[in-house]
Amino acid sequence: MSKFAARTAADTARLVEASPLAWVVSGVGENFRATLLPIRAVTDDKGGVARLTGHFARRNDQVTLLSVDPRATILFLGPHGYVSPSWMADRTQAPTWNYASAQFLVEIEFFDDPPRVRAHLDDLVQAMEGDRANAWTVDETAQRYAALSRNIAGFDARIIETREKFKLGQDERPDVFADIMSGLERTGQRDLHDWMAVFAAEK
Repeated sequence: MSKFAARTAADTARLVEASPLAWVVSGVGENFRATLLPIRAVTDDKGGVARLTGHFARRNDQVTLLSVDPRATILFLGPHGYVSPSWMADRTQAPTWNYASAQFLVEIEFFDDPPRVRAHLDDLVQAMEGDRANAWTVDETAQRYAALSRNIAGFDARIIETREKFKLGQDERPDVFADIMSGLERTGQRDLHDWMAVFAAEK
């Protein structure tokens, strides 16, 4: 197993939850399309990603193309950042870039029945609004909801293959790793720092 692999399937689910904006890429040649969309993971009983769900604007012609050929790749980029040798006591170290990413080869299935669309939107909004003060809800669209919901095409993505990479300093010497962590802290890159700390705890 690669040193940069997920420790468990739950790592990949956490990445999707923490960095939900993903590229949905499909087609080749004149049918090539790529759209950035917020995507939600539906997890299994082990905490892994069982399927993905989201929605397109119905006017996006990728909807028509995916209805004919449903194969797509969904790409997530999680915490990432440049690692500078200027942070290190050992100046013979080379620059690198640390990151967490996940790729899903999927088949897209669209849905438009109103209860399912509403359940999807409620789940997405609840995830995005979270525990923020005065959190917004779908109900507040009031009379506009019917028209707005007709303008989207919900979808489930059945996962065919998953590829993830968590390049978070697992290959660094302890002294170099410590210098990287200090550099990330000084430059305010707390998200990458925290992910690296979690993976380092497993070393």
